[in-house]
Amino acid sequence: MSGCCCSKESTCCGGSGGIVTVATQLTMKDIFGAWKVRWSIGRMNYKIEPGLYAVGLPKSSSPVLVSANYKLTFDSLRKELSGLDCWLLILDTRGVNVWCAAGKGTFGTDELVNRISLTGLSRVVTHRKLILPQLGAVGVSAHKVAKQSGFTVQYGPVRASDIKAYLASGNQATEAMRQVRFTFYDRLVLTPVEFVSAARKSLLVFGALFIINLFVARPFGLTDFVAFMGAVIAGTVITPVLLPFIPGKAFAWKGWLMGLFWAIAICQLNGWYSVGTWMLAVGYILALPSVTAYLAMNFTGSSTYTSFSGVTKEMSRAIPLILVSIVLGAVMVLINSLIG
Repeated sequence: MSGCCCSKESTCCGGSGGIVTVATQLTMKDIFGAWKVRWSIGRMNYKIEPGLYAVGLPKSSSPVLVSANYKLTFDSLRKELSGLDCWLLILDTRGVNVWCAAGKGTFGTDELVNRISLTGLSRVVTHRKLILPQLGAVGVSAHKVAKQSGFTVQYGPVRASDIKAYLASGNQATEAMRQVRFTFYDRLVLTPVEFVSAARKSLLVFGALFIINLFVARPFGLTDFVAFMGAVIAGTVITPVLLPFIPGKAFAWKGWLMGLFWAIAICQLNGWYSVGTWMLAVGYILALPSVTAYLAMNFTGSSTYTSFSGVTKEMSRAIPLILVSIVLGAVMVLINSLIG
């Protein structure tokens, strides 16, 4: 097969059926879809069909880029391919990005070999080279792929924005292309989904407080809501954004520090360091930093600063301390509310 395709967004013949040609320019629907996913709306089902796609007018000698079927990942790649003619081999990662899917095993050797077979890739291209994203390397055994499919694996740059330069240089990656960066913007765009997830779980807390308010002398009100949500924001937004600048290595520790600053400030602003409210102040100083620490620790799954063993070690140490601190703090706050 020659690999000749039709115009943009058309269907082409080849492989084991029609090969869809995708555009490199994102539509407003794509942009809005990405915005929704960033805010955790439909995030678990934001994916495309795995298979073989064409960009431009690829030939049998055109490069084959491998990626995940998470649509946000797919769109991030294709928008960087304007002016290129290439094939996209999209694996079934259950709608998970390359890095996470590689860790889970869905962006892995078996799926890659299987997808090569299902798409009839060996009949579409005359070469036997695949270009995989560097962040997918942990899930793929290159020698097993070569043995089972006849295709050799090359690892491209970390970021899709470097793929043009990588191809233009004859598939040679510079040191900068190999560096995993986790910039302010990279961290910031991940915070909405963290905040929304925490806010949803917080509804259970607010529901419990509503019931408790029916029996206490000092009902929980707006001030308590602000105190709690400030801790949530400190854990899901402030800590991730300021991550490199907060002392310490453990995410839980970094979050605890931010939560402590917030707890001290909210108690000071409300004048809770007095004889009648000291128990409330101590309770919040125990509970709020621990809430922030727990939420900040959740960000380890989104960060490039951590490893699986490191996360496991941190959780085993931090979670018991967090639970004890939250329970003690909550008890003191409740006692203060009961006695007024």
